[in-house]
Amino acid sequence: MTTTSEHRLVLWDIDQTLVEMSGLGAAWYATAMLAATGVTMGPMPVFGGRTERAITIELLITHDVEPTEETIRRVWAELVLAAEQAGATILERGRALPGAAAALSSLAGESGVVQSLVTGNLPEVSRHKLTPFDLHTHIDFEIGGYGSLSAYRPELVPRAVELATAKHSREFPPESVVVIGDTPHDVEAALQHDAVAVAVATGQFSADELRDAGARTVLADLSDLDAVRTAILRTHA
Repeated sequence: MTTTSEHRLVLWDIDQTLVEMSGLGAAWYATAMLAATGVTMGPMPVFGGRTERAITIELLITHDVEPTEETIRRVWAELVLAAEQAGATILERGRALPGAAAALSSLAGESGVVQSLVTGNLPEVSRHKLTPFDLHTHIDFEIGGYGSLSAYRPELVPRAVELATAKHSREFPPESVVVIGDTPHDVEAALQHDAVAVAVATGQFSADELRDAGARTVLADLSDLDAVRTAILRTHA
């Protein structure tokens, strides 16, 4: 039997799930690396599904810079500045993905639903990416799991749950936590904590790859609002 949960903690990925940035993140990293370390960026790491901490450490090591915490933080400060200054460019080169705004708005109207983020981005960069498309309104940025926490993405989910539990003074058991993303890393992060994994095939991974990774539901994108709501709000009794 399918029923509707009384409450849900919905944790969104950003890149290739809610928005597409058309390579802007790599450009921001090039600017940040040069400003923070004096190094011109060469080889680019894989970004999809990884955390800012993992990406920054790999970049520094690849460019023969010791990844001390101080250096990592300098790069991040410049990364935030680059994102902050890119508002107009984000609107020109980026876009909200189909159905993203409607999905966020619809879920915000559901009693008991809390929406936040589990994203590889830094908190400030997350806000800068979503705000130009008015996707920030229904997101609680205070309780997200962000890429500054760990190089290992699954550690972001319990952090978000912990913060949501403290803020709302209620438990969010695993079956009430829904993680939505476009990569097997997002799916793994959910499954590591017995949360519900919903995947969208809007990035570099196919629906079959996301299904094989263990996603409970795989959507082509977020444009079918009924399918999105069913995937997020349903529970099995």
